[in-house]
Amino acid sequence: MIDRRQALAGLVAGPLALSGALAQGGYPSRPVRIVVPFTPGGSSDVLARAIGTDLGRSLGQPVVIENVPGAGGSLGAEKVARSPADGYTLLMGHIGTLAVNPALYPKLGYDPVKSFAPVAWVARVPNILVVNASVPAKDLKEFVALARSQPGKLAYGSGGNGSAAHTTMEYLKLQAGISLLHIPYRGTAPSVTDLLAGQVQALFTGVPALLPHIRAGKMRALAVSSPKRLAVLPDVPTVAESGLPGTKGFEADQWYGIVAPAGTPADVVARLNQDINKALGSEEVRTRLAAEGAEPTPATPQAFGELIAREIPRWDKVVKSARIHLD
Repeated sequence: MIDRRQALAGLVAGPLALSGALAQGGYPSRPVRIVVPFTPGGSSDVLARAIGTDLGRSLGQPVVIENVPGAGGSLGAEKVARSPADGYTLLMGHIGTLAVNPALYPKLGYDPVKSFAPVAWVARVPNILVVNASVPAKDLKEFVALARSQPGKLAYGSGGNGSAAHTTMEYLKLQAGISLLHIPYRGTAPSVTDLLAGQVQALFTGVPALLPHIRAGKMRALAVSSPKRLAVLPDVPTVAESGLPGTKGFEADQWYGIVAPAGTPADVVARLNQDINKALGSEEVRTRLAAEGAEPTPATPQAFGELIAREIPRWDKVVKSARIHLD
């Protein structure tokens, strides 16, 4: 496991040396590329394209989105880590590529701390714990009580081993002290389909895939992973509000942000951070993010780096405690 102090030092050290590129008017002089380490259409891709247009206007250069899927985002992340540290190749990272993968992949081709310079925290996507409408639990306390009365009997779905839905539920299991049966699927959509059909009883995943079914009364929302309630579901409490032992301060949202290769000049990082935060404040980008159930999170590069450093040991503990292995 990476020592947190070492992680923080590495995250803030990457962009320290100024190159003077901005002062000389040299950046950017050509298109900027954002690598999305997943297939088109997913949240990482949508968020990258949402900020890409506005970012391009601010930079005065086109922003090109390149999808490099594979190995849970690791292939695209490694490609960026090995790219020149000049500000022209960026990664749309997320909780998986930057915090969970180090525990899942023993031979990861990059180090989320040492290989990248944090640029901007883009957004967070809250997860919602839902159950099939036939499950008698009406809130999180009742769900935990039901699980404890039937250890290992209640089944929950996920988008696959190591997915955000998998690790989030395992984190809840660890904190609440319950046993559930995990059924991995090849993607979120089939896991939602089987929840609706009653093949699995629970799911803990991002807002967009669940909201229409919650509103239609086809599944019941028990709790959200955020530190505060969601505007779209104001009556659904947070996990922390349940008052269950072990859940105080519970937070397990998916998060997304831009990183650059380690050593990218600080003035370039500062310029990108400023322009990305500006994009996150535009009505057009906020509307697109809202459609994904995402909340914009403009912040400094240091704040994003601190988030990454904080999350790595937390998810390392979850992965190891749950003995999560990839297919």
